[in-house]
Amino acid sequence: MKLNLKKYIGPGPLIAAAFIGPGTVTVCTIAGVNFGYDLLWAILLSILVTIVFQEMSSRIGLATQSGLANLLNQTIQNKIARFLAIGLVIMAIFLGNAAYEAGNIGGGALGAALLLDLPTLDFGDFSLNLYSLFIGVVALLLLLLGSYESIQKFLIALVILMSITFLTAAIMTRPSLAELFRGLTPTVHPTNIITIVALLGTTVVPYNLFLHSALVAQKWKTRADLKWVRLDTMLSVGLGGLVSAAIVVTAAGGSAIGVESAADLALGLEPTFGVLAKYLIALGLLAAGITSAMTAPLAGALVLTGCFGLSQDIRTKPMRLSMGFIVLLGLIFASLGIRPVQLITFAQLTNGILLPLIAAYILVVINQKKLLKNLVNSPWQNLWGIACWLLTLILGAGSLLKVIGIW
Repeated sequence: MKLNLKKYIGPGPLIAAAFIGPGTVTVCTIAGVNFGYDLLWAILLSILVTIVFQEMSSRIGLATQSGLANLLNQTIQNKIARFLAIGLVIMAIFLGNAAYEAGNIGGGALGAALLLDLPTLDFGDFSLNLYSLFIGVVALLLLLLGSYESIQKFLIALVILMSITFLTAAIMTRPSLAELFRGLTPTVHPTNIITIVALLGTTVVPYNLFLHSALVAQKWKTRADLKWVRLDTMLSVGLGGLVSAAIVVTAAGGSAIGVESAADLALGLEPTFGVLAKYLIALGLLAAGITSAMTAPLAGALVLTGCFGLSQDIRTKPMRLSMGFIVLLGLIFASLGIRPVQLITFAQLTNGILLPLIAAYILVVINQKKLLKNLVNSPWQNLWGIACWLLTLILGAGSLLKVIGIW
């Protein structure tokens, strides 16, 4: 009997492709260089929290056949509260994704520049890297000319490429198994709290929660498909976590210091492990940039159209205009001379602070029996959900205190 993989492979790979972007690569690189294997436990925790919230988000999409953005109009009765909620979501997700897009494009360009250096184009105060332009144009063309299915296939291929490159680089460092297991013991102190929150923010991405619910609603139509929704989610997020851990291991095993991006890591690995290590990191970073440069505009467009009740068919004018606008803003931000690491780190920190609000909304919706019927949370699922929400709240508060100098 022929196995129909199209039925079982859902939007999970897109979610993995979205959070394994230059932001993840950069934050995991900094974590490995600064703390060795000590924060591997934070990646494991981030993956568990991600699975909890992505599963709830996807279950909402399956049960309601709507994305989270569409549900804002249905679930918030008070007009003022609904207006504020939609405004916050549009600002945080749609405009925020433009900043993400700049980091994605810039991060991918850093990887490409390690393979072949190209000159920049100067326009007065603007300076545009040719690789940035190439990545932005390629991402936009794939989004405008493709379908959800073709985009998914392309991103699956890039996720596999990223997995192979970063896992190979990690194996080349020959890490000690004893030290790896010691890294799974939780340690939190003022010097690593911001990195922990950044790791959480780069994995449990708020826009992924909106993206996942909308795409699940388009992929699966019956509640009997819940088992495939969950399998797709766990396998994809788990693979993403393995890649993140591999980047930390690679960074910890290298000799790089003063790292501000994965490109610095690639150069730092070359004296110890040869030119192959540099090319592996460069390819991985380029692939990460392209995948996230596609998913960020897609998620932003789904949020905007969902909030206003417009069609979410990828070929419609509202979707195409929204995606094009986000890519254009990303290219503009990338040309302002802001280093990708600054955009990425700030975005991850902001994510860690925004996440508790989005997670709280999901916990409210997932318990509405009128909407979800028999797919509402069980008491155990609520317990896990609340525990994960409290964790995001505590870590977000801790990072805020650290930034303003109280802790």
